[in-house]
Amino acid sequence: MFTGIVSALARIVEANPLGPEGTHGKRLRIETPPGFLDDVQLGDSIALNGACMTVISLDRSARWFSVEISAESLHKTAGLDEAGAVNLEKALRADERLGGHMVSGHVDGVGTVTHFAAVGESFELRITAPAELARFLAYKGSIAVNGVSLTVNRVTDGDDGCEFSINLIPHTLAHTTLGGVVPGQRVNLEVDLIARYVERILRAPAPPR
Repeated sequence: MFTGIVSALARIVEANPLGPEGTHGKRLRIETPPGFLDDVQLGDSIALNGACMTVISLDRSARWFSVEISAESLHKTAGLDEAGAVNLEKALRADERLGGHMVSGHVDGVGTVTHFAAVGESFELRITAPAELARFLAYKGSIAVNGVSLTVNRVTDGDDGCEFSINLIPHTLAHTTLGGVVPGQRVNLEVDLIARYVERILRAPAPPR
């Protein structure tokens, strides 16, 4: 379980195929800031751009760890198949504050950035979400974008999904990869966990009498 509060900005420095392209996943090596790995052990869960991964090797002195990501996960996510910046979050401990919202680290779908521009001291970010996720997005509801917990400011429904708007403060821009997004970029989305359960309850057939 995660909170959507990014622990560190890091970088994928290697993305090596585990077999023939398209049929196998990749082994990623991630370079981290100083001190990030001090309390990390083999087998720990770390979210990369919102996708929960398992640490399979690490070198604290060299400040890197590695994970293996399956072909299926690569197909269902964005930004994890090549070198580049990523948001990191360590799994939530039971005695820690829940600063964002409940995030499982399971990407529900991939959205596309449609707008990113300054509005006063902040920035407005608009993203289109696929149709299957539209019903989970609501005004003032929660959404994780590339692993970052954010609040939805507006939702506009369309024939093939919806466009939602969020406001990014300077702190978020400086401490996550969202400060560098551009229109057309694909991003990982995870809808609110509670919304998923509510949707299931409402759609479930009534028990027989």
